[in-house]
Amino acid sequence: MDERLPVRSWQRAWAVLGLSAPEGLMQRLLGAWAEPQRHYHSQQHLHECLALLEPALDLAQHPGEVELALWFHDAVYDPQGKGNEACSADWACEALAQAGASHEVQQRVRALIMATCHDAEPEGDDARLLVDIDLAILGADPARFAEYDAQVREEYRWVPGWLYRRKRKDVLAGFLARPAIYGTERFRERFEGRARENMRGSG
Repeated sequence: MDERLPVRSWQRAWAVLGLSAPEGLMQRLLGAWAEPQRHYHSQQHLHECLALLEPALDLAQHPGEVELALWFHDAVYDPQGKGNEACSADWACEALAQAGASHEVQQRVRALIMATCHDAEPEGDDARLLVDIDLAILGADPARFAEYDAQVREEYRWVPGWLYRRKRKDVLAGFLARPAIYGTERFRERFEGRARENMRGSG
């Protein structure tokens, strides 16, 4: 694991935006990603996302916005909550406003974070890239996918087993029913086949 990646990513995102990050914000975000209710939606997931983005920044129209959206996309995470993405987007917009970002930048970052609800096909190159990165775990090697499966179950340990299995099967079936899970050619070539194998074998 590249321990320098988070700092490098954070500094790059704000530099590309031409803004200075509010003081202490990175530490607050990393603290949020380390909260005890998190098992999958953790610093590990953030690090994996940032590592996938770094060599794919050339695919982004607004790379600073995509990178910052990744930092914030699960910044608020309550497994029993319904508005995690919206609360995360609010936090991102508040930070951007504090830094002096334009309304347009704030709204684009908000839309990127909301795309990670995965309730609709992402629109635009940046949203497709961000969503592909968020879903790359589905196409991970079998050992990491099994770990991810167990981590998600731990986050929902309060849900009875029979209900969790049914809901989880429905979620995975929804992804399998898509003509393509990944919206960018690069991620589709790398992850599509493995993701379908992993999900068909899950549960």
